[in-house]
Amino acid sequence: MTSPRFIHRALLPALLVLAGLTVGSMAACTSTPTSESTGEYLDDTVISSKVRAAILGDQGLTIFKIDVETYKGVVQLSGFVDSAASRQRAGAVAADVTGVRQVRNDLVIK
Repeated sequence: MTSPRFIHRALLPALLVLAGLTVGSMAACTSTPTSESTGEYLDDTVISSKVRAAILGDQGLTIFKIDVETYKGVVQLSGFVDSAASRQRAGAVAADVTGVRQVRNDLVIK
């Protein structure tokens, strides 16, 4: 006959492994200072799309020359524009989009 202590000793390591997998998989969905959570990534994707659409809708700007990337709500604009006014306008358009915390305007004037 098997004693209850033996069963507990045999099952406890297996339960700890399962608990570790559950906690580990949940930790993969959280944000750290150097990585985004899944929700933040999706939010940033939406923000980037909204910024691209806003730039596309602006008559003085060309989306094909401006690249938009977002990380934790900070939008980075890169690429080329024709004038300082266009550079400033692109930054202002991006800043007006809901969800944008900050704009890093790295656009270069040709």
